[in-house]
Amino acid sequence: MAEPDVATVHEAIAEQHRDAVCLVVGGRRLTWTDITDRTRRLANHLIAHGLGCHTERGGLAGHESGQDHLAVYLHNGNEFLESVLGAFKARVAPVNVNYRYVTDELHYLLADCGAAAIVVHSAFAPTLAAVRAALPGLRHIFQVRDDSGNDLLPGAVWYEDALASSSDRRPDVRWNPDDLYVVYTGGTTGRPKGVLWRNGDALVECFGGSAAAPDVAGFVAEASGGFRALVTPPLMHGAGQWVAFRTWLSGGSVFVGSRLGRLDPPDVWSAVERERIEFVQIAGDAFAGPLLDELDRHPYDLSSLNVVLSGGAALSLRHKQALLDHLPTVMLVDGLGSSEAGGQLAHVSTASRVASGRFPSRAGNHVLSAALDRELAPGDDEVGWLAKSGRLALGYLGDPVATAQTYPVIGDRRYAVPGDRARLVADGEIELCGRDAVTIVSGGEKIFAEEVEAAIKTHPAVYDCVVAGRPSDRWGDEVVAVVRRRQGSDVEAAQLLDAAARKLARYKLPKAIVFVDAIERSPSGKADYRWAREIVAAHS
Repeated sequence: MAEPDVATVHEAIAEQHRDAVCLVVGGRRLTWTDITDRTRRLANHLIAHGLGCHTERGGLAGHESGQDHLAVYLHNGNEFLESVLGAFKARVAPVNVNYRYVTDELHYLLADCGAAAIVVHSAFAPTLAAVRAALPGLRHIFQVRDDSGNDLLPGAVWYEDALASSSDRRPDVRWNPDDLYVVYTGGTTGRPKGVLWRNGDALVECFGGSAAAPDVAGFVAEASGGFRALVTPPLMHGAGQWVAFRTWLSGGSVFVGSRLGRLDPPDVWSAVERERIEFVQIAGDAFAGPLLDELDRHPYDLSSLNVVLSGGAALSLRHKQALLDHLPTVMLVDGLGSSEAGGQLAHVSTASRVASGRFPSRAGNHVLSAALDRELAPGDDEVGWLAKSGRLALGYLGDPVATAQTYPVIGDRRYAVPGDRARLVADGEIELCGRDAVTIVSGGEKIFAEEVEAAIKTHPAVYDCVVAGRPSDRWGDEVVAVVRRRQGSDVEAAQLLDAAARKLARYKLPKAIVFVDAIERSPSGKADYRWAREIVAAHS
């Protein structure tokens, strides 16, 4: 029985749903047949220019790629998902690019991934032009028209022209589950790294396909009851792509907001009302706050909505409760995953029970000792590492050392350890402590930034909060909270510390609070800790 791959599964589902809506972007509606034709055309164009797989997976190490790479440097839109799927159909590995990068960051990523081709929105063409001469391996540029009015880059081709000039016949290559899907990490705490997934593994662990469907026929059988999902986070990060492909695996329809590069709450809720959306994906408090503000201002008919999924960034207890107050029939899912491990943990909140703090453990999830030499048992007091076993990514592109560190082998089992610290409590639930990369060591004690942020956010006057460390002669480093107050609030630092003291030991409390008008976050809602450290240093 052949292992399924993304391209084959998508085409098989498309055959069953030909004229149904597959993708909606703003006012543009594309059927499953449209998406099949367009992604085949892109694939055939790439193949005609010599791009594809040059070394099969068999003899390669986990950090190596034998394929050409297509960088996807786009706002949300049909072109983004078409580029990822079209790359799979050409046996080219798709690579996500953060559209907020400045020239040095863009050059680093494109050089690190060795991109042979790129799909770019015209708005980003000047940034690409500034680094292009330093990227001799970048041979093909597909440019997507937008409202920027920027001219076509020299030697580039308009994306739509490339599709129009190519065949919509099924590409003459044999699709392979060993072919790569590349997800670059966000880079909010260090240099971004390219995580290499076999797309056959990503099909299950990232895109949420059922492991109980071992062949293409099984996936098709499960794609009969598709849902209508609205993806609000940027597709340039893995979480948005994963929900989009998960929706397609159900035979459903993906909706993408019509406002490029920003969250537009009226656009989101209007789409839910107009399109009878059943599933909405958000990214933590950075998305929940503005969406709740809009619900306070304006009523919408959201009776179709069944599930709100938050992933990629923390969703505070206060925002969970507020969402459920507005949407009492909705199931609110708080999901945890990573580029390195795929989907990992989730807990569900409803109007009758708001979950917080701990995640039910699922098969394949573990907590490893701090020394990475054993699995911890339920009730062990040690703060260890959240880990996952089973179908995992292969490694980091071009980095065997980091690959070995993140994917250790203990006994005969290989794990992914993305960097989250956790405890396995007595009832078997997993209690997350925070990311090790943003841990602050103060007075010899480890303090997790996310834990302090959650405590500060319990005060109703706090709109957003990020915590960082700064050097201290007394403590080595000290905890500082950067806080955005709610509009009209004049809450003082002492009041916030009193609220946090109900949740935290005294040594974890911030030594200072810096009030700001806005907090810098990535478009996916993740805290920008480099920015936070600069802010607290400037207020030292």
